Amino acid sequence: MLSNNFSGKKLECGTDEAGRGCLAGPVTAAAIILPENYHLEFLNDSKQLSEKTREKLKPLIIESATSFAFTHIYNEEIDEINILNASMKAMQECVLKLFPTPEFIIVDGNRNINAKLGLKSIAGRTFTQKEIELLKSIPNKSIIKGDSKFTSIAASSILAKTFRDEYMDKIHEEFPMYNWKKNKGYPTIEHREAIRKYGVTKYHRKSFRLLPDQLTLEF
Repeated sequence: MLSNNFSGKKLECGTDEAGRGCLAGPVTAAAIILPENYHLEFLNDSKQLSEKTREKLKPLIIESATSFAFTHIYNEEIDEINILNASMKAMQECVLKLFPTPEFIIVDGNRNINAKLGLKSIAGRTFTQKEIELLKSIPNKSIIKGDSKFTSIAASSILAKTFRDEYMDKIHEEFPMYNWKKNKGYPTIEHREAIRKYGVTKYHRKSFRLLPDQLTLEF
């Protein structure tokens, strides 16, 4: 059973990301503050739920949230600052969008949300000093497998996954040969065979090993 709160603070935020291991598209994060004693049937880690269940839960989560936000960090920025930093920055941007400002943050994984701040890149936004100080000021805790332990992290994992899937469905229409509507940019055999046949697109992460024989690709 999921727990509703870790810190005892009323405005506790949970945050998570989706798409870190993909070959194409953004890494997407979500953050959410839920009401006290929140309960939603079937809520769980997004990876444990079917696509149909995630889509059913998404509007229910949004409707009941005290505050929520999502952020895409696109492939160009991922290639600049690397995927781990991009994942963290996506969650940081989400927290900055929340109102009211959370009193405590719980993060899925093993890295605190303010572990690295102020990353600069040509492709993405740069935080102001005021934003950096705000992120530094909020206590936070990373929790391994937090999306299967805490309600707010589970809810944010569902939002991150569904908002990212929505984006991948959209760009699928532009490049249907990669079948992103189905594989969402993950390194499936089908996706890699399409890369081998058609080459790379503007949505592919050029810093990733797109094919085993990576050097045969031309960007």
